[in-house]
Amino acid sequence: MVAENIGGRSEQRLRSDDWYGYGDGDGRDGYIHRAWMRRGYPEDAFDGKRPQIAIANTASDLTPCNMHLDEVMQSVKLGVASAGGIGLDLPVVSLGETLVKPTAMLWRNMAAMAMEEMFRANPIDGLVLLGGCDKTIPALLMAAASVGIPAVVVPGGPMMNGMYRGQRMGCGTGTWQLSEEVRAGTLSKEAFLASDRSMIRSKGHCNTMGTASTMAVMAEALGMTIPGVAGTPAPDARLLEASQATGRLIVDMVREGRTIGDVITRGSLLNAITAIAACGGSTNSVIHLMAIAGRLGIELTLDDFDEVGARVPLLVNLQPSGAFLMEDLYNAGGLLAVLAQVRDLLDPTPITVTGRPLVEYLDERPIWDGEVIASREAPLIPAATEDTAGAGIAVLRGNLAPNGAIIKPSAASPHLLQHRGKAIVFDSIEDFHARVDDPDLDVTPDSVLILRGCGPVGYPGMPEVANLPLPQKILAAGVRDMVRISDGRMSGTAYGTVVLHVAPEAAAGGTLALVQDGDEIVLDVPNRSIVLDVPDEELARRQPSAALVQGYATATRGWERLYIDHVQGADTGADLDFLLGASGGEVSRESH
Repeated sequence: MVAENIGGRSEQRLRSDDWYGYGDGDGRDGYIHRAWMRRGYPEDAFDGKRPQIAIANTASDLTPCNMHLDEVMQSVKLGVASAGGIGLDLPVVSLGETLVKPTAMLWRNMAAMAMEEMFRANPIDGLVLLGGCDKTIPALLMAAASVGIPAVVVPGGPMMNGMYRGQRMGCGTGTWQLSEEVRAGTLSKEAFLASDRSMIRSKGHCNTMGTASTMAVMAEALGMTIPGVAGTPAPDARLLEASQATGRLIVDMVREGRTIGDVITRGSLLNAITAIAACGGSTNSVIHLMAIAGRLGIELTLDDFDEVGARVPLLVNLQPSGAFLMEDLYNAGGLLAVLAQVRDLLDPTPITVTGRPLVEYLDERPIWDGEVIASREAPLIPAATEDTAGAGIAVLRGNLAPNGAIIKPSAASPHLLQHRGKAIVFDSIEDFHARVDDPDLDVTPDSVLILRGCGPVGYPGMPEVANLPLPQKILAAGVRDMVRISDGRMSGTAYGTVVLHVAPEAAAGGTLALVQDGDEIVLDVPNRSIVLDVPDEELARRQPSAALVQGYATATRGWERLYIDHVQGADTGADLDFLLGASGGEVSRESH
């Protein structure tokens, strides 16, 4: 909205009035915009006084975790109407993490770019962003940040607890656990296949502290939701109640001129890192938060994740770092109860979409179940010290990852956080699958499995393949974790001592491309180090293997070509170089 003096009084002029207003001359352009939108709307729908609210809706039958968002959209519409606005369903690009190949991450930036252009091109005064599955909330926030109009998020919410054979079965986490037992010969294939109906029992996204749940935590800690919404289960009627309240809120935000740039600041980004660390959130949050910051021109680096996260203890006992699931967290007090425990670590100044600081919502937030949410005095994992790795996402550096790599200590095996082992190198995921169970593979529990060619450029898109299945003969010996290193990602629902996002990636000339079988790898998470113990002179003589180079992506057209040419490294958020910064919401030229 912009201030305009009308008849001696100052009023806020809606952005949408640039489309629907009567304007100068014959008013033909405004006539066209209004006439084609009438179709049953009331006479005053486009009179310049009723905010036009687009509900950016990622519902899709091919994004299973977002299937229910049409219902959420209808509740948002009711709220918008009750506050005097016009709610408009705007279907946008949706990415189903479990279905699309080669990886949903290949299209996060494309989705954000398409959303941004539609947000800018349409007569929209405010946005309600409906997301759930992993890439949808970050893509929505990246797009909204680039346009800069008022916006608020409604996370789609987690599914009900999975239960199998009397035990909680986490969505995703249970898949990794049980599939390894099948490979080890301790669980029948039939029993494994029968578990899928027990793992996913309702609408909603993954019920572990995977990436989808972490993105909801991130959105709330950034101030981009009504406080208390994150983690509300998808089947819970209170999600629809909150959706209506969000519809009312966005109309108020438009009238008050409160934009996404007022809410997301460096302080709120650091608050999000704190929240994610306390919850044991997904490593994927690193690339998404940096990409959002980049759209707003706010500096955020890997060092921020390490420095802020190291101060934070793990308080949430959720899979994959713990035992419980999102429904349990919600019933135990939810995110606000967690944040109340680390209130002193939060920046108190950033506001939320309501206009009030996040910390103002943390009074009288008791923990109702101490098994699910630990107290600050008795954390599940204490904050990092000089001798311990801590719980938050750790950033590793060394000659194997000059620009950084990350690991999630809370999901790793403590005895492997300081480790020396010989490398076994796989030049592609196909190479891995072909050889991992070869009886002649020279592997021991101390070996370090290296998977390369899986970064943003090399694959392309940086797939979730880094949490490699262990070799069968290792599983048969009772071992369930090994050190694994990759320039790819892993699912937020996954676990293990897995070093991720190695930068530069192999395809960008990183040292990872030069590792050979038998090289000694030294991992030291407490000291934030990852080293290839090979002399610099020897590395200077080496060249990447022909098999590695032949496996790199070679797209010649379309989005994949554009992506490969312009994607940045994982260490800066893997956005496209020409999408950094914001373009604002102004459209200067008419369409007719």
